[in-house]
Amino acid sequence: MKEVKVLGTGCAKCKTLVAMVEQAAVRTGTAINLEKVEDMARIIGYGVMATPALVIEGRVVHSGSLPEAGAIDRLLQES
Repeated sequence: MKEVKVLGTGCAKCKTLVAMVEQAAVRTGTAINLEKVEDMARIIGYGVMATPALVIEGRVVHSGSLPEAGAIDRLLQES
């Protein structure tokens, strides 16, 4: 099971990214443990300056915007 985190303060884009990750996991058949991180200290701890951000297996793989759905599929499969 892959550890996946969505970093963000609860804005609309952050919520959208959570839904996109859930959909990508279903599409790719990837088992994930998804955590939404809204604590600014934890977000800054990842070195993220712009949200939403996507962390897979402890590594920031995207930040500052919503990635395309296909990109999330690839990131889940590659990580």
